[in-house]
Amino acid sequence: MARLAELVQDFADGAYTFRLRWAEIIKLQEATDTGPYVLLQRLYQGEWRVQDISAVIRLGLIGGGMEPTAALRLVRSYVEERPPLESLPLAQAVLAAGLVGAPEEALGKDQAPDRARSSTISPTGSSGSEPSMVPAPASA
Repeated sequence: MARLAELVQDFADGAYTFRLRWAEIIKLQEATDTGPYVLLQRLYQGEWRVQDISAVIRLGLIGGGMEPTAALRLVRSYVEERPPLESLPLAQAVLAAGLVGAPEEALGKDQAPDRARSSTISPTGSSGSEPSMVPAPASA
């Protein structure tokens, strides 16, 4: 299972899909003049700029499939016309999901081998070899 790093969040007038793919992350670097991890730190440490918030949300909408002009219109109306702290948690979530995957995407969920079928340990604990002659450690 590929990690899409998609996040569906209530925003503006409905629920929207946000996704920062490689191309959007490059555009985000250019728009904010910083790398994505440094930007994520800025957003969490309170050292952000207002354009950091709007750029993350706008590019997240575009990466999620929205036309750029529609994304810009939403951001102008629902981010830039509102107090910045109102949109900060969304920007944090969108950028974090773009860098490490969305919280709903369990890492390797469908990729992990079935331990019951791939284990080399017998379910009964018997390997067929002689028991160990090493004494058990004495308890203190």
